[in-house]
Amino acid sequence: MSTTPTAERPGARAFWEALSTEGRWLLSTVVVQTLGRGLTLPFTIIYMNEVRGISLDLAGILMAFIAVVALAVTGPGGALVDRIGARRMLLFSTTCQMIGCAVIAFATTPTLFAVGFAFLGVNFGVSWPAFNALVAAVTTGDTRQQYFGINFALINLGIGVGGIIGGFYADVTDPTTFTVIFLADAACMLVPIFLLLGPLRHVQGLAEKPTDEDATGESYLAILRQPAVIWLTGLTFLGTFVGYGQIEAGLPAFARSVSEVSTRVIGFGFAVNTGVIVLLQFVVLRRISGRRRTRVLVVMSALWAAAWLTLGLTGLVPGTLAAAIGVLAFNGLFALGETLLQPTIPAITNDMAPDHLRGRYNAVSAGAFQAGTILGPVVAGVMLNHGWSSAFIAMIMIGCGFMTVLALGVERLITPLVNGVTAQQHAGPILLGDPTTGERAVTEAE
Repeated sequence: MSTTPTAERPGARAFWEALSTEGRWLLSTVVVQTLGRGLTLPFTIIYMNEVRGISLDLAGILMAFIAVVALAVTGPGGALVDRIGARRMLLFSTTCQMIGCAVIAFATTPTLFAVGFAFLGVNFGVSWPAFNALVAAVTTGDTRQQYFGINFALINLGIGVGGIIGGFYADVTDPTTFTVIFLADAACMLVPIFLLLGPLRHVQGLAEKPTDEDATGESYLAILRQPAVIWLTGLTFLGTFVGYGQIEAGLPAFARSVSEVSTRVIGFGFAVNTGVIVLLQFVVLRRISGRRRTRVLVVMSALWAAAWLTLGLTGLVPGTLAAAIGVLAFNGLFALGETLLQPTIPAITNDMAPDHLRGRYNAVSAGAFQAGTILGPVVAGVMLNHGWSSAFIAMIMIGCGFMTVLALGVERLITPLVNGVTAQQHAGPILLGDPTTGERAVTEAE
């Protein structure tokens, strides 16, 4: 990773001072917004199965329906972000989340759960491109990368705290407790709605189309024809497939059936994951500031490969203390990799995207992410159900190796500025031009 010895690493105070007032408003309410999500996320399938009497297989299909809906609406949602503004679309998606949680709170049949999950899917599909476009509208440069990283840490903090509260409060013998936590999740959505209607009502996240812009260049097909977008989309999909697509399915299934650790160990593992992210995200941000984002992704790929190798080795000592320690170590290494991933890919996406097309660019990234979260659990379920545990670990590690190849491929197609290297840090001539096509013009750095 290239940087300069004299590059100043920004601290928390410097970051906060560099943020616009709008950026501060957005960031200061993240924990409250995600607290409700933490109340319900770990217990949704338990609620359906043990409280409402829906079978586990049907409950799993219903939960997968969220990702299917999200994938279906991401494309239209991204286009609408560019046409009517990120703030309006984020307001719409947040309202959908609130309605969905309220429906689920009182749902007693699979049909009602499907309706509630459809609203959640619309939120997940639309909120990603809308929120990222809004962040890009109120941040620039390295501050944007830091924002995405800190936002990720605060999301984990909110979900973690919410999960602890929900774990103490929710009681499968009392359905009312689950109704309360889902209504609390819905109520937490009032915070961003108030924010968007109040202090942020003037931030539309909508850029005017350049007068010389060809309308055909606005289509998703035109965007996906650009080499840098293709490579970055592939990297996003693969990173999700070997990462987030497995963390909720492949990891617990492997830990239970192969490593033979207790559910308590798995629970502690997720706590380790959250703790590492919350405690180390800002430290990591300071270390990667000014470094090539693609090289940061290479390091992340190595960390994830080490994490999955560690988990694989626990299969050699099933049911032992060493296996339990290995599962916890996996979560720590994986989380450290997450602190490198979350600030970089969104920053590259929004730095390469023209202002008036940020909704579509973020929708492409979101679509790749959602596809990975759909395919990952399916592949994990098939392989582990057939006892192919070694092949499963090998597949994931090979995937991490391909992520390195894709990251270095992206590096050749984007400018140093898009890659996180400022003109002051770049020695000699700096390559500028179209960051999405790879066509570059050489100009002297200031």
